[in-house]
Amino acid sequence: MSLEHEQHEQQAPLAGVRVVDLTSVLMGPFATQTLAEFGAEVIKVEPPEGDLVRGIGPMRNPGMGAIFLNANRGKKSVVFDLKTDAGRAALLRLVATADVFCYNLRPQAMQRLGLDWEVLRELNPRLIYCGMFGFARGGPYSALPAYDDIIQGASGLTHLAGVGNIGTPHYAPFALADRMTGLSAVNNVLAALVGRTRSGKGRAIDVTMFETMTRVAMFDHLQGETFIPALGPTGYARHLSRYRKPYATSDGWVCVMIYSDRHWLRFFDAIGRRDLLEQDPELATIEGRTQRIDELYGLVERELSHLDTRSAVALLESIDAPVMAMRSVDELLSDPHLLATGFIGEQQHPSEGRVRSIAPGATWHQDPLPPPGHAPRLGQHTLALLAELGYGTEEIEALRASRAVVAAG
Repeated sequence: MSLEHEQHEQQAPLAGVRVVDLTSVLMGPFATQTLAEFGAEVIKVEPPEGDLVRGIGPMRNPGMGAIFLNANRGKKSVVFDLKTDAGRAALLRLVATADVFCYNLRPQAMQRLGLDWEVLRELNPRLIYCGMFGFARGGPYSALPAYDDIIQGASGLTHLAGVGNIGTPHYAPFALADRMTGLSAVNNVLAALVGRTRSGKGRAIDVTMFETMTRVAMFDHLQGETFIPALGPTGYARHLSRYRKPYATSDGWVCVMIYSDRHWLRFFDAIGRRDLLEQDPELATIEGRTQRIDELYGLVERELSHLDTRSAVALLESIDAPVMAMRSVDELLSDPHLLATGFIGEQQHPSEGRVRSIAPGATWHQDPLPPPGHAPRLGQHTLALLAELGYGTEEIEALRASRAVVAAG
């Protein structure tokens, strides 16, 4: 690492914050990678077999799959077998040096491992202890396992998607609940770190998938049930319209948001149907349009189906309506805007060669964030960290011989 790069990292907003990361798969790693992007030192504690997602997707080397590379950048990897006394003791020694401890096991499992809040706060009273798991404590679902698909369905999102668009419930084709819950965890950890600067005390935080995603769904769709007694049913009509979708053109698809009074007036003018407003004043108000949104979105679908994509985009841009041609993931790789802004770039990974790098999505104009680091090999930093924690050479060799810890290579 160059001196310039090292100084740049020291200027990052979370420089000097140590995060012990006992998370795996997607939700927790996404959260801790975000903390790493802000400059935190994130130490990923893995079991001897490694994080499950190391084996998912194409890879050049064993244990370095595509999803792992994209969810664990900038972290250090140590391997402690927490089923052994020596492995657990090494973790506890590490936790004593930490600012934040993140996990995504269920609380019952953490208690069995002797890693619950009551134990760790005695060891480190300033620790921010953040758990990410399925369901809040105290309810009948508390002990249930949870994965993204389960939470999408349980929170109402899958039902809303099916009712609104195609009639058949379906999951979002990416880990929506994992990502949203991970971002919520980041927000809570950052707030707790700010709070600690005033109180000097750590705290325990539960960030749960079911409650996070139910909150997301209910914000828009609580509707009439916001009031007691209810003023109407749940469900936001515009979001549930079966015509709220990309519209087919003669050679592709466009995504458009005709929303305000001005948008609709200009759209009716552009298609030569100002008479619809004159005959039906209800369409001039957002309240009236919301009640008849299927009718209006159906009109948009029919009008755009006669145009090619270029002409449809030009028409909608002429009335200042937000519009873009629909993109595939493959098309995003060559998207001119993403390339120009550096959102999609390249890195030279020490063991994996050239890899694509996806930016965090925010730009810091003064003291910009350091470039993202590399995803680590399994146990890449075990030996260096043990030495930092005060283990001697003979102790480290004994730990390795007993398989309580594992080092790369």
